[in-house]
Amino acid sequence: MAASLDLDYPFIGRWLVQNSPANRVPSHGTSLVATSYAIDFVPVDGAGRTAPVTFGSLVRPEPPERFPGFGRTLLAPVEGVIVAAHDTERDHAAYRGLPSIGYALTQQRRAQAGWLSLAGNHVFIETKRAVVALCHLQQGSLEVRTGQRVQVGTVLARCGNSGNSTEPHVHVQAITAPDIERANAVPLTFKGSLPRNGEVVDITG
Repeated sequence: MAASLDLDYPFIGRWLVQNSPANRVPSHGTSLVATSYAIDFVPVDGAGRTAPVTFGSLVRPEPPERFPGFGRTLLAPVEGVIVAAHDTERDHAAYRGLPSIGYALTQQRRAQAGWLSLAGNHVFIETKRAVVALCHLQQGSLEVRTGQRVQVGTVLARCGNSGNSTEPHVHVQAITAPDIERANAVPLTFKGSLPRNGEVVDITG
């Protein structure tokens, strides 16, 4: 296995860890589009909830604006150059409870549709060792452009619910090249370690 690429966390505040490669590899159950070591962070409130649970949230889709983390600022976790930046995909409804089952049944169709269908709005940061991708960004929220050099902590965009996403979150992965169809996955750590599923990362500004 290649040496891991160490990153800063791409946010401040409280975020729940899901689909961590600390628990299993491939972390998302597939090696498709170099996601073997990808990780998801879901913004949560002070009580550790992504959004209040009601009867309605268990039986029907919800607008992403109902989730307190929707629109949270995302930051560059590494120094590098922006080599891809896309934010024209819509933020679709969020799915919990019974609606999430129906959404899961459409997973194969989205995978067959390709990278953009899976990633939604995204940004790629090229470093000397790898390309870091942040995905599921909020529509129209990009603060950077292709060719721009960014530093750790540069504001990139906002947390959204575009692409293959059941609720607002950010998906982070590293790859060997900007061409996602030909790239290999690169292992990640954050500030020297890798959080596990269910951990809440609390980063102060």
